[in-house]
Amino acid sequence: MDEKADIKRRYKENPPPAGIYKITNKGNGKILIGKGMNVAGILNGQQAQLKWGSHRNQALQADWNRFGSEHFEFEVVDYLQPAGDQREDLRNDLAELEQLWLTKLQPYGEKGYNSKPLKK
Repeated sequence: MDEKADIKRRYKENPPPAGIYKITNKGNGKILIGKGMNVAGILNGQQAQLKWGSHRNQALQADWNRFGSEHFEFEVVDYLQPAGDQREDLRNDLAELEQLWLTKLQPYGEKGYNSKPLKK
């Protein structure tokens, strides 16, 4: 087996953990809640985008530029473990878990960087 195939096999057998992350601005208390199938990788990407000045959340980027990196905390607040090879079910569960965190923390307006959901 070649090395590339072996890496793919190991990834499928042991995928990175999915979960919910939180970015906290310790300067003003605002938070951003998000989700990812590879939550640690997504969180690292969020931090890199902020460092490069290219984060899509303009309010978060502006506060990062204003307060500086030392005023921000990045953490995984919840994990989901896949049951076998059911990644699609995991995506749905992850979306539901994110909604629970959004409902609990209400990171909108003065409290956070998330966009308030549209009323149905």
